[in-house]
Amino acid sequence: MKKILVANRGEIAIRVMRTAQKMGIKTVAVYSEADRNSPHVRFADEAILLGPPPSNQSYLLGKKIIEEAKKLNVDGIHPGYGFLSENAGFAKLVEENNITFIGPKPHSIEIMGSKLAAKEAVKNYDIPMVPGIDEAVEDVEKAKSIAKEIGFPILIKASAGGGGKGMRIVEKEEDLEEQMERAISEAISAFGDGSVFIEKYVTSPRHIEIQVLADTHGNIVHLFERECSVQRRHQKVVEEAPSSVLTPEIRKAMGDAAVKVAKACDYVGAGTVEFLLDADKNFYFLEMNTRLQVEHPVTEMITGIDLVEQQIKVARGEKLAFSQNDLAINGHAVEVRVYAEDPLNNFLPSIGNLSTYQVPEGEGIRTDDGFEEGMDIPIYYDPMIAKLITYGKNRTEAIQKMIEAISNYKIEGVQTTLPFGKFVCEHDAFRSGNFDTHFVKNYYAPEKLKAQQRAEAKIAALLGLKIYLENKKQLKVIDVKESNWQNR
Repeated sequence: MKKILVANRGEIAIRVMRTAQKMGIKTVAVYSEADRNSPHVRFADEAILLGPPPSNQSYLLGKKIIEEAKKLNVDGIHPGYGFLSENAGFAKLVEENNITFIGPKPHSIEIMGSKLAAKEAVKNYDIPMVPGIDEAVEDVEKAKSIAKEIGFPILIKASAGGGGKGMRIVEKEEDLEEQMERAISEAISAFGDGSVFIEKYVTSPRHIEIQVLADTHGNIVHLFERECSVQRRHQKVVEEAPSSVLTPEIRKAMGDAAVKVAKACDYVGAGTVEFLLDADKNFYFLEMNTRLQVEHPVTEMITGIDLVEQQIKVARGEKLAFSQNDLAINGHAVEVRVYAEDPLNNFLPSIGNLSTYQVPEGEGIRTDDGFEEGMDIPIYYDPMIAKLITYGKNRTEAIQKMIEAISNYKIEGVQTTLPFGKFVCEHDAFRSGNFDTHFVKNYYAPEKLKAQQRAEAKIAALLGLKIYLENKKQLKVIDVKESNWQNR
């Protein structure tokens, strides 16, 4: 494999290209008119303009991407995450054009792309599942019957869902019909598929995911877990590895279950198996993401494994160079997603110009980004600016490094989630490890963040005054009237 096209943009495009460059592989970038001057375009050896800014006129044009790849004699296409990364049709089209898709096989993407199909695939592997029904439900009366059987609260979920879309929590029977209609409508709007199913709502859950790697020779390993419970609108904001609550026994059981899920769909490459962990530390299979995850760097930090490098090697047909027994957790890593969102205004997008953009540096600090000072944040795509990752020999050190790194991350021109990330890392619930997916609902409010910022501003002002007064005492001022200089 001598040349790879990265069918993505921003930080993940650069992330993939860095590893390809390290491996001596040439890279091709794709871009929309809005991204013409983006760093990922300059970073690549070659670049292709796809079209106007909207995704459906640029980054989602699978056929055009393949046509351009063939013109440039590309050997492989890496989809990153988002856009076409979990599009089975695109993966199949890449293969049909004799280009290597750096990801799983189309049938694996198809199976795991449907939560119902995924449940069907893994049910013979003795993997714990959330109580519920594993088929689509359209009839309200049938839904009520199922809900009564498993008990309220229940969760209505879109089969083709993701990112919290098509998902509704129902506390009581009289709300079921309305919430079911809303979930179906949202699922049709977001995914073109209104299939929904019902399962028991796990109260106080933690969101734990296991990273897996599989080659084409039947070898599958897991690279331990990531804790992803700090979320807003069912989307992750702060992640860490390993989890602070898993015992070695639970970690092994979850890892073994994740490997079974990969086997169930004949998986190849890097993938993530997601689980819910209840208050009694029982875990349940949730879904599988058939791509590289946004939060993959924390796994890389604690294992020393470059996941993109492994994706490329597997795609080239190589065997994994390590077994499960060769892998171990070393230290702790935390990731904060830096979104152009205003945490003081319900995390609404904050579009503007990066008038100041300076990333923190130092040992144990990693920033994956795709922006530079002076650039505009485009309105057409996900508002993530960067991922800030810190590593320490233990959890306390990693969290403290994150707090310091956030303080040294200078962004002006847009509001970001950095203050929220600092709020999380300084909160007693997070530091103690005693939190779940309701962290934002239970502990966060804009007023609390404002109060924290006012307190920090007051401390900074008092510190500045103290330094000024101390310097004033030490400073010797010449009495102008008696100055010999004046008499000359």
